[in-house]
Amino acid sequence: MEQVVVTVTGMDKIGIMAAVSTVLAERQVNILDVSQTILRGFFSMVMVVDISMANVDLRTLQTLLADKGREIGMQINAQHEDVFRFMHRV
Repeated sequence: MEQVVVTVTGMDKIGIMAAVSTVLAERQVNILDVSQTILRGFFSMVMVVDISMANVDLRTLQTLLADKGREIGMQINAQHEDVFRFMHRV
């Protein structure tokens, strides 16, 4: 399993989950876990996904997600789990 952490932030609107999950599904990326919250209209979501069966590499997936984010007015980032853990260690 090759896990990636996907973060999505921005103002809440209809269709965020659908837009992100469509990009992932079209690339054969499996969603393992999702946490999302809305605080005073501000949307935040963190997904852990498995890219081991993906039909694109991580860099391409990062670009596709960032492009989708711009299209829907959200900030979408994807980081390999190892990088995410290193950046957020205590």
